[in-house]
Amino acid sequence: MTAGDSASGAPFGSTAREAATDGPDIERTVRPRVRRGLGGWLLIAVPYLWLLTFFLAPFFIVFKISLSEVAVAIPPYLPTFDLAAGWDAFVSGITALSIDNYLWLTEDSLYWKSYVSSIVIAATSTLIALIVGYPMAYGMARAPKAWRPTLLMLVILPFWTSFLIRVYAWIGILKTEGLLNQFLLWLGLIDTPLTILNTNVAVYIGIVYSYLPFLVLPLYATLEKLDESLLEAASDLGSPPWRSFWTITVPLSLPGVIAGCFLVFIPAVGEFVIPDLLGGSDTLMIGKTLWTEFFNNRDWPVSSAVAVLLLLILVVPIVLFQNQQQRATEKGR
Repeated sequence: MTAGDSASGAPFGSTAREAATDGPDIERTVRPRVRRGLGGWLLIAVPYLWLLTFFLAPFFIVFKISLSEVAVAIPPYLPTFDLAAGWDAFVSGITALSIDNYLWLTEDSLYWKSYVSSIVIAATSTLIALIVGYPMAYGMARAPKAWRPTLLMLVILPFWTSFLIRVYAWIGILKTEGLLNQFLLWLGLIDTPLTILNTNVAVYIGIVYSYLPFLVLPLYATLEKLDESLLEAASDLGSPPWRSFWTITVPLSLPGVIAGCFLVFIPAVGEFVIPDLLGGSDTLMIGKTLWTEFFNNRDWPVSSAVAVLLLLILVVPIVLFQNQQQRATEKGR
């Protein structure tokens, strides 16, 4: 027994007894954490299993077809794997795969022109949607709280109608004898009907109309959470409203702008229905090219290669951007 033990009046070995007494308490506090950890892993595993089943597995199937050769058969490509044929047949099938289809895409200008045209049309449509959607989202966020549910419902209302029906409705609006030309003629703004249908302008109108809610909704969610006291402080310091908007509102709304632009740009690049119904023969987009190769030419390997490259073009920049944003956030901390 040490002097410290004598001074405190604690008997020898009390530390060991306290440790023995506290042991079950420690065990009780540790085990729930382990259980919560396992539950967390299981919770995370569910979306990963979903992605593995419905994204990665189909992607690898399409990727395998893109390395095959076209054939007059069912399915229209070779080789096909038959697990009952044995390991040697499987290995010979693997060795028969090649990247000739990807080389073909680089040699034919139709494909890279389709990619470039799709990106340009999608980027232009996204910019127009941002110009139109930002004032809408800002007005919704600044409207009285009693009006916001109604305004939000009006934005979501087009989703209650079939996407295909909405696109067909634009044909009746934009054609030469359609509602738009009839209205402009009645106002006396034009003397002859405008040719809008079967042009890139009609494609822009269709994409902006169809995907505008995808930009407004995340932007509205960001602007609604904006701390209005910041604007009040800027006003008290003598900042005019337009300067407060550009220096406070716009920077703080960038997460919603980025999310909304992604939600518009990504599906617009691979859009098929809108350019096929509203665009003309000169409208070149990768979705139409993919449809032609897959259904008209029945060239599944080439169409699969087109789809794989399209996915990489869209996914890789987004992943790099997210990693850069995450590193910037960690540095800011």
